[in-house]
Amino acid sequence: MKLAVLCDKDTAVGLRLAGIQDAYIPDGDAWDMWNQLAEKDDVGIIFITESIVEQISRALNDYRLRHAIPIIIEIPDKNGRRKDHVDYVSKLIKKAVGVEVSK
Repeated sequence: MKLAVLCDKDTAVGLRLAGIQDAYIPDGDAWDMWNQLAEKDDVGIIFITESIVEQISRALNDYRLRHAIPIIIEIPDKNGRRKDHVDYVSKLIKKAVGVEVSK
């Protein structure tokens, strides 16, 4: 399984340095890139910046309900974490283990 990222150009540079080679950078509308990425069978984890999540939030929520894999992780972009951020990774851990993870 591979890692993939749907993000802006600056975030992609940093994640490529970290070893993630599959970076999808939308030109304006993120819908087309999301559809390409959602169709891939060999991706296990998808990182998506919070600014892009805002654009595709409805489709992303529907996708999360229907698919267990790939795991979708929202990450902050160069502007930092958003105030209304929901930590889906903690929710996944609570669902799998039964214990809430706190910071």
